[in-house]
Amino acid sequence: MSGMQAHPMTPLTAPPTAPPSKTRLGSVLLDMGLISAAELAELLAHQRSEGGKLGELLVAQKRLSPEQVAKALARRLGVEYVELAAAPDTTITRRMDDATARKYLALPIRRDADGLLVVAMADPQDLPAIDDLQMLLGEAFRPVLAMPESIMAYVGIDTAVEELAANLGPLTERVDDATFPGDLAVGENDGPVIRFVNSVIARAVSERASDIHIEPQEGELVVRFRIDGVLRLATSIPASRGPAIVSRLKVMSELDIAERRVPQDGRVGLRIGDRDIDLRIATLPTMGGESVVVRLLDRSNITLDLAELGFSPGMLTQWERCYHQPHGLVLVTGPTGSGKTSTLYGTLNRLNNDERKIITVEDPVEYRLTGINQVQVRPKAGLTFATGLRSMLRCDPDVIMVGEIRDVETAQIAVEAALTGHMVLATIHTNDAAGAIIRLTEMGIEPFLLASALRGVLSQRLARRLCLDCREATPVPHAALADLVAFDELPDTLSDPVPIHRARGCARCNGSGYRGRFALAETLVMSDAIEELTIRRASASDVRGQARRDGMRTMGEEGLAAVFAGHTSLEELGRISR
Repeated sequence: MSGMQAHPMTPLTAPPTAPPSKTRLGSVLLDMGLISAAELAELLAHQRSEGGKLGELLVAQKRLSPEQVAKALARRLGVEYVELAAAPDTTITRRMDDATARKYLALPIRRDADGLLVVAMADPQDLPAIDDLQMLLGEAFRPVLAMPESIMAYVGIDTAVEELAANLGPLTERVDDATFPGDLAVGENDGPVIRFVNSVIARAVSERASDIHIEPQEGELVVRFRIDGVLRLATSIPASRGPAIVSRLKVMSELDIAERRVPQDGRVGLRIGDRDIDLRIATLPTMGGESVVVRLLDRSNITLDLAELGFSPGMLTQWERCYHQPHGLVLVTGPTGSGKTSTLYGTLNRLNNDERKIITVEDPVEYRLTGINQVQVRPKAGLTFATGLRSMLRCDPDVIMVGEIRDVETAQIAVEAALTGHMVLATIHTNDAAGAIIRLTEMGIEPFLLASALRGVLSQRLARRLCLDCREATPVPHAALADLVAFDELPDTLSDPVPIHRARGCARCNGSGYRGRFALAETLVMSDAIEELTIRRASASDVRGQARRDGMRTMGEEGLAAVFAGHTSLEELGRISR
C-alpha cells in the first residue's frame, strides 16, 4: 500500500455499526450449534476458576477454530464477518498506509452498494480506533470483522510482490500467455497476490517444473521448483504473505479457505499458450503455517510411446515378452516419481485397440486416455483399489490396470484376475525387480499362485539427461566405478580409463548441467527356474542371480551403458542408485 492520500474533509457521521449486544458469546455459540449446553456449562465453570475469555478458551482446547469463534463474535456484535480470500481492491487499500494498518489492525477493502467505505477490523467495537480512522480517512465507514492475520497478510503486499517479481526475473512476463478458467483470469486491475501466484505458475511451466513447493519457514515463505527431479530455490518472500497466497491457491482449486488445521487436496485446469496444464494442489498444516505443493501435469507433453521414454531396445524387447501374453500379472516398481505411471500408460497405449476392453483404477487419474475406461479411487465413498478392482472384473475386461498394490486384498484380487484370463498391469513399491516377488509373498500371497500368475517385473528410475550444449568429457579409471557397479558388469572391451561426460552448466540448462530425464530399468522375465525359486520362497538375491543368468541386464548395467554413451553422468547414476 502507498501512503495516505489527501481527501477533502466532510462532516462525519457515526459509523453504521450496531451497539454491542448484551447477548453473551456463549448464547450465540449455542444458537449457531457450535457447542452444546453441557459444553458451555463446563467451559463457564473453567472460566470462573481460571479466568480468560470464552473464545480464547475454545480455541486453546481445540473445540473450535479461530474463524468459527470470530464468526460467532461478529454475530454477537451485529457486524459482517469477511474472509479476505483474494486480494482486496488496491485502489481502496491504498487509502491507508502500512503503519496505520498495523497500528489499528484495520484495512479498507471495498465500497458497498450505497458507496459507503467498508473497513475490515480485528476489533470492530474499538470505538476510539474507529474515531481515529474516520479522521484519517476523511469519511465515515462501516467496520466489519476479519481475522488479524488476514488483514496483516495484505499490509505492504504490493511492495513484497514487486520485489518478488524482480527476483523471478523476465519469465514472469509469460503470465500474459496464461489463460485461467472463469473468474480466475488475470487482468490489469487484479490484486498483487493473484498476479504473483499466476506468475509463479507460469514461470514453473516455462522452466519445465513438475512441482511447485510453497513452504513457510522461520520469517519467510520459500518457493521452490522441482525440475528434472531435483528441487531448486525460486525465491522467498516475507512469511506474512503466506496466508494470502495459500488462500488464492485454495480458491483456484475450490478448497475450504477457512480450514487450516487438516490437509486438503484439489485440482484446477488452465492453459498457457497452446499447452493445457492440470494443477493438483495439496495443502499440509505445519508448525510454521500451511505448506502447499502444486503438481503440474502438462497434458500436451505426455509421452505414450515407450521408446521415447528412453528405454534401451534390449530392455523394451524383454518388457514386450511380459505384457504380450494372453493373461497374467505384470508389475512396474520403483520409488515415487520414478515414472511408473508413464510406463504403464505407454504399455496400455500399445495394447489399446478395438478388440480389447481396458479398464484402469487409479489414484489419481493423471491423464485421460482415449478408448480406455478410467476409474478414480474415492476412499471416502468406499471406492478403494480393492473394491474397484472387484467391480471391474464384472465388466468383462481384457486388460486391467491397477494404479498401485497397497494391501493384501488388492494383491489377492489382482493375482486371481491374472489366473482367470485377464492381463493385469500394476505398480508396487520395491527397490528392484526381484524384490517385488518377495514383497508380494510377505504380504500373504501364496507363492505357488504368484509363480503361476506373474509374467514379469520392470523396475525403473528416472535419470537426468546431460545438457548437450555444455557436457564435457573426462577420462575416468575403472577403479572409480567400483562404488557403483561390480567389475564383472563392465563390458570386456571397455578402455581404461574410459572417457565419461560430466555436467558443467550453461544458460540453456540454467546452470544445472542437465536438461530432461530418461528411464533406466531392469526387466525380470519369469522363467521355470524363477518360478521354482518363488515357490521355495528364495531370497531376493537368489532370484536376482537367476534373472541375470536368464539374460536380465541390471539397472546398474543399463546406467553404465547410458554413462558410456554420454547420456548421463556418473554423479547422476550414483544419485539415483542411493
